[in-house]
Amino acid sequence: LFYAGFGRELKHWEVIRMTSTKWFTLCLAGCALLLSACENQVRYTEDVQPILFSACLSCHDRDSEGYLNSGFSLDSYEAVMKGTNFGAVVVPGSPESSSLYLVIAHKTAPEIHMPPHTDEALAEGRGFSLSEKQTETIRLWIEQGAQNN
Repeated sequence: LFYAGFGRELKHWEVIRMTSTKWFTLCLAGCALLLSACENQVRYTEDVQPILFSACLSCHDRDSEGYLNSGFSLDSYEAVMKGTNFGAVVVPGSPESSSLYLVIAHKTAPEIHMPPHTDEALAEGRGFSLSEKQTETIRLWIEQGAQNN
């Protein structure tokens, strides 16, 4: 086998060594890419559910105002994915099409922002917006497919 880069004929073991080095480098790059993707994976049970439970469940469990008005419960993954009486609130892969993200990111009309910012809600200790980090966590979870993981 003649290799122009060396200007001579390569021995069989040199070709194998070059090929295995290229494969090793390619595999190493692939592993690094997979690991970086895993590190950024947002998990429902570890990342999203605690946010929803601490900030939203007081109004959106099955006995509260938010559920009675909309039929939207946050007490389980299945309930979140079911949505409201009017339809789904999460479109896996599309935060900008998911009303859950739009209302917590305040990308809707002010009267439907969540949590509600009424005087009554504020007096009861409700009505405080999620932090940017919490909102981004939910956005990423939806963008990554809104999995039950």
